[in-house]
Amino acid sequence: MEMVVLLSEDGEAIGTVPKADVHTTQTALHLAFSCYVMNEGGQLLVTRRALDKRTWPGVWTNSFCGHPAPGEDMQLAIARRAADELGATVGEIQVVLPDFRYRAVDASGIVENEVCPVHIARLHGELTPRSDEVVEWAWVDPHTLAEAVERAPFAFSPWLAMQLPQLLERLGQAENPSADASAPLDGRET
Repeated sequence: MEMVVLLSEDGEAIGTVPKADVHTTQTALHLAFSCYVMNEGGQLLVTRRALDKRTWPGVWTNSFCGHPAPGEDMQLAIARRAADELGATVGEIQVVLPDFRYRAVDASGIVENEVCPVHIARLHGELTPRSDEVVEWAWVDPHTLAEAVERAPFAFSPWLAMQLPQLLERLGQAENPSADASAPLDGRET
């Protein structure tokens, strides 16, 4: 049974709950992650959530998301989830928004309430997404994605819409390394 780490308001682990039970109309704060896979051309992989997903079915979102198991290293959790959801191997995983936190309510009333560090990774090999997770996918320019989110926010997950401006700011820093030498986004692992 897959378990999720529950968190206190200050981000400390306070327990666990089965993943199947965590997302309700009263979702407790818990630990998750978002990952954006980037190709050599600087494009981001976006995926469209399967139509039978419990929350936000059929919307476009970041490459993949997940929850680290209790005690699991975040990079190992990301690699595990990439393999499980996308049938992919990822590497050069970097945390780019370590303190991202959000709360959003789906049209059905289900709540997402997560401390959700955002990562960038590189794809190694091919994608073979699971059809119960991903209905379609595309490689897009980050600024084109931002324009699409601005024009049709309802077509995208709320966490993507919240993360993207901050992510673009970080990607802008990568284009100008002198902006923040401590935060490379050039494929090197941090």
